[in-house]
Amino acid sequence: MNIWTYTIIIGVLTFLSRYLVTAYANTKTYSETTKKVLSYVPSAVFPSLIFPAVFYEDNSLIFYSNEVLAFVAAVIVSIIFKNIFFTVITGISIYLLIIFI
Repeated sequence: MNIWTYTIIIGVLTFLSRYLVTAYANTKTYSETTKKVLSYVPSAVFPSLIFPAVFYEDNSLIFYSNEVLAFVAAVIVSIIFKNIFFTVITGISIYLLIIFI
């Protein structure tokens, strides 16, 4: 599969993990602690889905590739600016710049 297929699958799974909890659960009966823990579910699911797509190729761990370089740039931007839209645009832009140069 290519990186765009992974991105779409990750987006759908992350959305569903958040949506199913909020749509079909009676959140009024949850304690504040449970609500706080559940708010971290998408943050825990996303790395477990994205890391294999970025760091594994042919069942081996890699640390230098186009995807890893774009990932590192996106992480740095996310730490500096704390803006998810800017982070995604930067990661995609860096990846496209690397593969077309």
